[in-house]
Amino acid sequence: MGSKSNRSRRYTEEFKRDAIALVYSSGKTVTEVARQIGVSAEGLRNWVKQDAIDRGQGPPGELTTAEREELRRLRRLAAEQAETIEVLRKAAVFFAKESDR
Repeated sequence: MGSKSNRSRRYTEEFKRDAIALVYSSGKTVTEVARQIGVSAEGLRNWVKQDAIDRGQGPPGELTTAEREELRRLRRLAAEQAETIEVLRKAAVFFAKESDR
């Protein structure tokens, strides 16, 4: 059994920026840098990939960090609206039944 927790660790944006800069400036592989700073290689690789996308150097169609945040915001808003619609639908059914009495 590994000693890793089931919860993912959260790193500050500053830490991520510094880690990405270290990858670019050190001449080391992502795996070597990840080992050096104590993060997973896959996580660091994802940060570097997202940084390239944010700088316009990623594959076409990939979302920037700002676009991802906006998409999350819109999804939350849509979920809230769906809940509101469901409450209103139930209220309409309830009051329609009450008016029949």
